[in-house]
Amino acid sequence: MQTRRLRDLTVSAQGLGCMGMSEFYGTGDQAEAERTIRRALDLGVTFLDTADMYGPFTNERLVGSAIAGRRDEVVLATKFGNQRNPDGSRLGINGRPEYVHSACDASLERLGVDVIDLYYQHRVDTSVPIEDTWGALAELVEAGKIRCAGISEAAPDTIRRADAVQPVTAVQTEYSLWTRDPEDDGVLAVCAELGIGFVAYSPIGRGFLSGQIRSIDDLEPDDFRRHNPRFQGENFVRNLQLVDRVREIAEDKGVTATQLALAWVMAQSDRSGNPAVVPIPGTKRVAYLEENAGAADVELTEDDLRRLDEAAPRGATAGDRYPDMSSVHR
Repeated sequence: MQTRRLRDLTVSAQGLGCMGMSEFYGTGDQAEAERTIRRALDLGVTFLDTADMYGPFTNERLVGSAIAGRRDEVVLATKFGNQRNPDGSRLGINGRPEYVHSACDASLERLGVDVIDLYYQHRVDTSVPIEDTWGALAELVEAGKIRCAGISEAAPDTIRRADAVQPVTAVQTEYSLWTRDPEDDGVLAVCAELGIGFVAYSPIGRGFLSGQIRSIDDLEPDDFRRHNPRFQGENFVRNLQLVDRVREIAEDKGVTATQLALAWVMAQSDRSGNPAVVPIPGTKRVAYLEENAGAADVELTEDDLRRLDEAAPRGATAGDRYPDMSSVHR
């Protein structure tokens, strides 16, 4: 697995999103999840992404358990800001400086590590000046508790203001063939301008771009995608047409639709004017991890990229990314 540079942090060119191992995507299996994380490290997929809210709290413990004895191999990213109770109820978005410090200490304990490599503000708290939140992150860097700071789902102006207080190492936002928003809203451009890395979550469109989801009934009853607008009614039908166009191109290249979707995201690093782009596909099974890792070997020609742009042009996806979009792009 090659590496990419997110500002001052070197990471594997593809990471692993661990969220679904604990929540949101149906029933989890801790033993299989830990095997998946260890297999990722064996394959050179060493950039692991978690958050305190996943579980809540259980995903950090899972990741910490899986990397025990192999900490030096891992670039570890976690997040704060989406505050939840242990029973899963949500308390809202919290960017207060004192909370940043307490959340970091709690994450360090759950992960069983001395330092977090990349600590993200998960969502922007509009009730707190971004300068105050990022002042706390600067203090954590100075204290040696975190190496680098990042931000998720932030607007370009917010990114600039944060970067003026403490260098932003990475911006994490949803990005894939069916979510081209960062190309249009200025996020990719501001990252390139300031030298900030870009981390793409849900690069397979929450699994939709794999082509394996043909009906809402393919999802488990407690899968949160059942409530996602893109998986509903006419939106589902329209988006399935986009997926089938992508799958045809994948078949022509002799790869899976998943691998093609991931290769497209990875190829954005090589496009003029873009920052370094690193996808973090999520999975909870070894077999899917190995399929995802194979995307690193898929070479896309200019003709391939043109065909994909035609198959999944900007704005082609039907439906919002979330049922409630109020907490993103602040």
